[in-house]
Amino acid sequence: MSRADECRVSVFSGLEGNTRFAANQASTVGDSVNVGVQVRSSYGNRSGSASTNLLTDDGLRRAVEASEATARLAPPDREAMPDLGPQTYRDVPAFFDSTARLDAGRRAEAALAVLEPARRANLVAAGFLSMRYGSQALANKRGLFAYHRSTTWGYTTTVRTADGTGSGWAGGSHNDWARGNPRELAEIAVHKAQASRNAVAIEPGRYTVILEPTAAANLLQLMQGALGARAADEGRSFFAKRGGGNKIGEQIVDARVTVWSDPWDPDLLTSPYTGDGMPAQRVVWLENGVLRNLNYDRYWAQRQGVQPTAAGGGVRMSGGDASLDDLIRGTERGVLVTRFWYIRGLDPRTILFTGLTRDGTFLIENGRITRAVKNLRFNESPVNMLANLEALGRPVRVNASESGDIGGAVVVPPIKTREFNFQSVSDAV
Repeated sequence: MSRADECRVSVFSGLEGNTRFAANQASTVGDSVNVGVQVRSSYGNRSGSASTNLLTDDGLRRAVEASEATARLAPPDREAMPDLGPQTYRDVPAFFDSTARLDAGRRAEAALAVLEPARRANLVAAGFLSMRYGSQALANKRGLFAYHRSTTWGYTTTVRTADGTGSGWAGGSHNDWARGNPRELAEIAVHKAQASRNAVAIEPGRYTVILEPTAAANLLQLMQGALGARAADEGRSFFAKRGGGNKIGEQIVDARVTVWSDPWDPDLLTSPYTGDGMPAQRVVWLENGVLRNLNYDRYWAQRQGVQPTAAGGGVRMSGGDASLDDLIRGTERGVLVTRFWYIRGLDPRTILFTGLTRDGTFLIENGRITRAVKNLRFNESPVNMLANLEALGRPVRVNASESGDIGGAVVVPPIKTREFNFQSVSDAV
């Protein structure tokens, strides 16, 4: 059917289900089944793509023809790479029946696990539980064929006091619903909502902070996103070396920090291949504080004479044996942060971001939480967070998506770090 020099076809199919609740009652329940095909055609270095969910012979033919017509009109791409030939992939066992069976009835039970304790405590709960299961395949004219199936779920809940002065949040995400614990999420969110009432303002400044795993993940993901080799080699990022080149091999954060991506990690379980079909690999980004790798795509790797990175999705950071309570007990004065939101970039050369604390921010004095504090705006870099490290707790997988959807796979510990820069106080709850 394809007449182009190159033709790549991606097929995806699956089911997505979600249950949303607000004001202490269910608000929406939805399930959708979708099958789609994307065709990418290339003539030399001109490429075009088209998508369809019309799977008849005529529908598929029209998608191929549309992609070819677009390719003929496209401007030349000087960085285009040819499609890959046949590859070998190691299977990632990312499909779990427990998640595939998470239908509307079971999701309702999970919602009630949060709603019932909130109602009993005269609190107001809202939340979002979503799940996905399905498969994806990739093939091209050169003989490449890749296939992967997976399940994922994400659950977040926000609980507020009836007068709106206190707010608590909890969330989780995994491939396996058997790893979910809605009652534990409810307990955490209810406790934070009750404890965060009557918050007081503290002076902006630099504080020792304990970032709960979700807050730490919010920042670690931003650092992972900055690990592009091209930006570093061209002098446009923090990882650029003064005078040219990049900082691979240099110590950039505390020696206790190791960060990696691994599709086969039981707590990550991501696709065994990249978007263009390269077999995914375990990639160590930071090892004992030393930058070991940057993310090279195929074009930039060829230009620089190195191998492309082909990192698996998700990210994991090393940790310690301490519990969150242990970190709090070891803190003379500091701030405990549940999570961040509305995070925006300020300076890519320092990976500087600004954002706000949310849903439970507390003052620590003499090893215990003494009061809730008003939310704070930070201006800080994840590099500083990891360079000023004081202690690490036990890593857990978290839901680090601001929207409450499933988000990426992230496993991080609670982090105690010093000199964290809070710029101003926010009156928002």
